[in-house]
Amino acid sequence: MKTFRLISRLALAAGILTAGPGLAAIEGAGVERTAPEQISVHWTSPDPVDVFLAARPDASIAKARLAVRGDKDGTFQVNWSDPARPYLILRDETDGQVVRVAERLLTLDRGSNVRDVGGYPAADGRHVRWGLIYRTAAMPMLDDADYRHLNHLNLKEDIDLRSVEERQLAPDHVAERTSARYFAVDYPGSSIFGRLASPATARTTTMDIYREWPTSLAEQYREIFRALLRHNGAVAYHCSAGQDRTGVATALVLIALGVPRDVILRDYHLSTAARRPENEIPPLKPGEYPGNVVADFYLKLRAAGIPMKARPLYDSQGRPFLDYALDEIETKWGSVENYLDKVLGVDKAKIARLRVLYLE
Repeated sequence: MKTFRLISRLALAAGILTAGPGLAAIEGAGVERTAPEQISVHWTSPDPVDVFLAARPDASIAKARLAVRGDKDGTFQVNWSDPARPYLILRDETDGQVVRVAERLLTLDRGSNVRDVGGYPAADGRHVRWGLIYRTAAMPMLDDADYRHLNHLNLKEDIDLRSVEERQLAPDHVAERTSARYFAVDYPGSSIFGRLASPATARTTTMDIYREWPTSLAEQYREIFRALLRHNGAVAYHCSAGQDRTGVATALVLIALGVPRDVILRDYHLSTAARRPENEIPPLKPGEYPGNVVADFYLKLRAAGIPMKARPLYDSQGRPFLDYALDEIETKWGSVENYLDKVLGVDKAKIARLRVLYLE
């Protein structure tokens, strides 16, 4: 129970569980998982609020279940044992304002850093739709209960940003166990892990690697946008930790949707609390993967007594690593929008289409 509360409270403290469109009375709406089968929704409003529960992100109020009418306390707790993910609709009884909200972090038993990027403020006063775009860490150790939950998300795209060696150590089984289409591009793990061997230079090397990803991972990032534009169901993408390569991908997607830079950075830093590194790679034995540079990297860390744990995503000066990728884009292409157009093939017309599909 402490894990559920810790992650959710950190998310709320970061100010990233936002309300729906408009400037009406309901503000600061968020959802906290207080126990495996219990959720709490909270908001601020001077007016009484009706709370509805639904198992679909796009459910209308007519299709949702009324949980409480005219709540004046700004908080409501409800049991939820359905394997389908809960979505909540808040309706202001005075002016009729409707706000949709859901858990940002999906608390899978053996998952790590599985997050919905819905709810963020975006272009033209709208917000990103819930239940359509997921960023995650690797998930090689999911159990049957986790897959039951995933099968209620309507996942249709599973885009793997990892190297060949990472995929060998921690195979992605999501496509096998859901209806998702799997996509990956082969590239050597040495391009990342072979350069991080020295803890003394790891942070400087990380900055350099972030600068390279807009070019070296362009095909993978291009595929994320292709998948979003196909719009045949929810899209999930991931690397190993779900924070670095995935963080750059998420920034590109959210910039295309008109999400402010400060909100994007807050989302980026949520990975530090949301990760569970023990679920990102199965236990390794020396000699089990000869010649695998990623296995060698993790075994050397273990031999040196360096624990696998999430670390803050800042350089030694307190600057977010994500800034290095975005600065590289703006230096080479003038703006992220130019990069999206010239490198990823996402022009103004496609950005307009993405905003129609993914904003409300």
